[in-house]
Amino acid sequence: MDLHLRGKRVLITGASKGIGAAAAEAFAEEGCHLMLAARNGDALKALAERLRSAHQIDATAAVTDLRNPADIARLAKDAADIDILVNNAGDIPGGSIDKIDEATWRHAWELKVFGYINLTRAVYAQMKARGHGVIVNDIGAAGEKFDANYICGSAGNSALMAFTRALGGKSLADNIRVVGINPGPVGTDRHVTLLKTRAKNQFGDESRYREFQKGMPLGRPAHAREIGDLMAFLASERSGYTSGVIFTVDGGISAGWG
Repeated sequence: MDLHLRGKRVLITGASKGIGAAAAEAFAEEGCHLMLAARNGDALKALAERLRSAHQIDATAAVTDLRNPADIARLAKDAADIDILVNNAGDIPGGSIDKIDEATWRHAWELKVFGYINLTRAVYAQMKARGHGVIVNDIGAAGEKFDANYICGSAGNSALMAFTRALGGKSLADNIRVVGINPGPVGTDRHVTLLKTRAKNQFGDESRYREFQKGMPLGRPAHAREIGDLMAFLASERSGYTSGVIFTVDGGISAGWG
């Protein structure tokens, strides 16, 4: 299916690995020009170079810390002509309420929650002035299937779900669409880290993390590219009447799996 995205300009945050890198691949294959933002400059630049070579597109790397207001302002200014924003950066740690202190909680939300909100605020204004745009928020299924052992993430994701629905419920008046995706477990480095933390807490042995994957739908987490492909579709005019909604991709876990 041709998504008619060729020539569109896309900003993806958290693009150096995992879902962000998979999204970059998906948009590049559709002929989009990319601005890739993350803190890991080496990985980001290597990805941009590979995608430029493989797909004959423009791909630039913007080393950015979305916890830093100056970095957000600079990134938004450099991305003044983008058609699509994919908010994806985040590293909220696992742990129960007695394990996550205030400093850790605030540090996590500065990136995943306020990073999304502050970048969206700046980019939305630019899209409104230009008369069009799409914003895709990668949130997380913990925002709807609450987990006391991932309490900081569940609370943050719930906030971003409300933010996405509230903004996207009115954004078509500005010819802007705002949508969200709630991935369940995705086979990224971050997924492994969270499971290792859980295994260490539960079994005293982080190497047993794979035991938690056996009970997942199809016996595996989602592939990052499965999320990236949905991002590309939702950002396209093939999904042109979609706004203010969130798509859950968790193999049925939140619907009662297991």
